[in-house]
Amino acid sequence: MGTTSGTRIVLGTWLRSPFGPFSDVMLERADGTRLLLAPTRRTADFISGTYAFDSVRVVPVDVRVTDGAWDVTAGPLGLRFTTGRRGLLGLLLRAVPGALARLPAWCALTDRPARILLSGVRTRGSAGAGRHECYGARDLRPIRAVCAVFEGRDLGAAAPVDPPVRFGFGSVPRKPAMTRVTTTVTPGPVCGRPRRAPAHSSVWGYPSFDRPHVDRSGCYARPPHGQDGA
Repeated sequence: MGTTSGTRIVLGTWLRSPFGPFSDVMLERADGTRLLLAPTRRTADFISGTYAFDSVRVVPVDVRVTDGAWDVTAGPLGLRFTTGRRGLLGLLLRAVPGALARLPAWCALTDRPARILLSGVRTRGSAGAGRHECYGARDLRPIRAVCAVFEGRDLGAAAPVDPPVRFGFGSVPRKPAMTRVTTTVTPGPVCGRPRRAPAHSSVWGYPSFDRPHVDRSGCYARPPHGQDGA
């Protein structure tokens, strides 16, 4: 999701992963600085080895969802947002079976339509450390309201993700959205057989991971509490 300050945020909430359930946050500031906020050193090492960041911080990441409203605390970041009703594309994605979304052939088939329908979005590509990634989207909801505070400064209201984020081979939808996605990360030949990793509703949310990306209304800043996933 974008903000009027120019900071763009991608929240990943992984319901299942080799590391157990967890959440992480990727931020790109208006000056292009890319920051990862991850809950453990293991998750930080994996994500920073797959995506590109200028700095990495290991901090408690707490995500709570109530009636469509998301409340996120990740170290210096406080985030709230709400999601809207699914559109036609969201309804179509809801019909995609999980087993199908995990198939590389499906991700290859949907890559071109995704580029056409959602500028900047790709469903497969090369990642860091010789890894390859596939994204199988299974739901899409618009983000209606955003309130974010970073290091005590208000980041402003929701805005388009412009310019696109530069964490990996693709960006997230230009319009702030929450996406449920199954992410499969395949290590290079040296790593042996493929492993499954976690799944970033969006700003899209991360081996096979099942994750969503999010938003909510009302500004706030509160001390972090809890850790390890939503």
